Amino acid sequence: MNLEDELEMQEPGLKAQIRKSSEEYRHGKKRDAGAFLAELRPKRKQLKSMVVFAAAAWLFVFVQGAAAQSSNDVCDLPKDLQSALEGKFPRTRIVSFADLSQDDKEFFRKDHADTCPGLVKVDFYGNGKPTFALALTTKSGAYASTKLVLAHKTQASWRVIILDKADGPVPVVWSEKPGEYKDIYGEKKILATRPVIIFCGYRSFTVVYAWTNGKVAKVWLRD
Repeated sequence: MNLEDELEMQEPGLKAQIRKSSEEYRHGKKRDAGAFLAELRPKRKQLKSMVVFAAAAWLFVFVQGAAAQSSNDVCDLPKDLQSALEGKFPRTRIVSFADLSQDDKEFFRKDHADTCPGLVKVDFYGNGKPTFALALTTKSGAYASTKLVLAHKTQASWRVIILDKADGPVPVVWSEKPGEYKDIYGEKKILATRPVIIFCGYRSFTVVYAWTNGKVAKVWLRD
């Protein structure tokens, strides 16, 4: 590839300028080299600006795509569990940041960064087997209906049960360490020896669930 071909690929107008100058030279019309380069310089600056703009646009698209991919990945489930949930709870989806109000997004990110607001892996039964707590939501009229679901791997299948349900603004789920949890009235408490599940509607309620004495116990931390 010669110089003219390379310039044509980068900026078609440059080749025309070079051809014009060559013809003028053959007809005895000489041009000052400095003047000719001065004409090319704005073109080169324009080309540089175009390259910088294109690079910036590509970077923006790449970052947006990466962010979207990251957001989806944190809410991904094992394929067999995904199939089980689709069969048992059709037309529902795991709560994501898109389902939350701006305030609720900020509340959740403050304590849990960019983890999935509708999914947490938790050793709820204390046996080390794969166990997930999920907030599955669906729109019903103007309000959302959200189920708190517990999925526990037993042998080759998943045992899936509903722990609770909430209507209205979409709640979130996360896990906390074992410990003592008292209700808002101080009348009931749980002494959890295993990690617990928190189901929280930031503007309305917070409930803790624990596996104690062979059954699920819960207390309201806020109502």
